[in-house]
Amino acid sequence: MSWDAGQHLPPGLPRATLRKSASMYTEIQREQPDSGNILNQPDYIDGNPDLIKPKKLLNPVKASKSHQELHRELLMNHKRGLSMESKPELQRVLEHRRRNQLIRQKKEEEEAKKLQSPFEKELLKRHQRLDQLEKEQEKQEDHAPEFIKVKENLRRTSTVTGNEKAA
Repeated sequence: MSWDAGQHLPPGLPRATLRKSASMYTEIQREQPDSGNILNQPDYIDGNPDLIKPKKLLNPVKASKSHQELHRELLMNHKRGLSMESKPELQRVLEHRRRNQLIRQKKEEEEAKKLQSPFEKELLKRHQRLDQLEKEQEKQEDHAPEFIKVKENLRRTSTVTGNEKAA
């Protein structure tokens, strides 16, 4: 904490005393080793040959070839001073992976279609035709005016009650 000319000093303490106390505090901190801290120095540094020294674990992401290649490419571009593309590296890689995945899926679908028997193809065509007919019926029902729907419901209920009376 330094006191400039524009700032007010605490009452009763001259500027020289404050500087002296601050420098004494830093000297005390330098002289006192932090003996209470367990993490200060590990036990295996003393050089005992009987102890097995720990090895640093490898990060699997950094150890992968693809990560190393991407990092190398970024370093080379940075050294050359090439401007980076508008998209970040991660986004470009993810798009590339998605594109490859879509291509693989299309190839698998084509192979699956080639392996289908004629019977399976015919079943698939009928299923698609039925789905299409159901969609068309739903569209027609949705576009019909409300009074037509009510009239159809009345006809159904009147035929049901007429059949119940006859029985």
